[in-house]
Amino acid sequence: MRLRYSSLTIQSIYSPLPLAIVVNTSPQNPTPTNSPSYIPPLESGDRLTRPEFERRYNAMPNLKKAELIEGVVHVTSPLRFEPHAEPHGNLMGWLWSYKVATPGVRLGDNPTVRLDLDNEPQPDAILLINAACGGLSYLGNDGYVEGSPELVAEVAASSATKDLYDKKRAYRRNGIQEYIVWQVFESTVSWFSLQNGEYVALTPNASGIIQSQVFPGLWLDVSALVTDNMQQVLAVLQKGLNSVEHQNFVQQLSNTVC
Repeated sequence: MRLRYSSLTIQSIYSPLPLAIVVNTSPQNPTPTNSPSYIPPLESGDRLTRPEFERRYNAMPNLKKAELIEGVVHVTSPLRFEPHAEPHGNLMGWLWSYKVATPGVRLGDNPTVRLDLDNEPQPDAILLINAACGGLSYLGNDGYVEGSPELVAEVAASSATKDLYDKKRAYRRNGIQEYIVWQVFESTVSWFSLQNGEYVALTPNASGIIQSQVFPGLWLDVSALVTDNMQQVLAVLQKGLNSVEHQNFVQQLSNTVC
């Protein structure tokens, strides 16, 4: 005999199979909230531990982006093209051009980064030195980045973003050496360098160029970037790649095991 009730299927004691309860988790018939197998969804403002954050995130395969910053959940809204997607693409193009010219350096787009027990951000971009080459971060057994990438970059709408407050504090505390925040609406790029445990803003030189202190040859024409002049951005980067400092850096990386 087989009894069927709502989303639960129960086999009677007359069945040779053991008693089983199957919970239907389809969107049409979600798991009841009082079920032992129910996993609450992530919502902005939730205060969670990192393991619980990951448990809920993994139960939401359709969720594109969520972050745990200082123990607080931030679920990202859908992203518009001009305020985020296009600037993000330009930023990635600049970093990718550096990466391909610098063996031993790796680039990630929106990776999950396990910083500490209260912080699991998903930054727009990270540039890191391969762990085998002496980098500060590595890939865990499940493929997630663990530790502190050398450089993190974010595309934000304005200076009111959490990227310049809670997230910046978490990055500083965890030793991320350089942090770039492009504030699109204000046409501003803030580039911070970790010096003596504090973030110091790097300023453009007389030519309007900021030069990385961690990745020699990573040069940025800020004005060209915020005005969408990517030809100029890449031309200035090429000058950095041709510099003696970059050549020495490439040689230094090649001398390591990586």
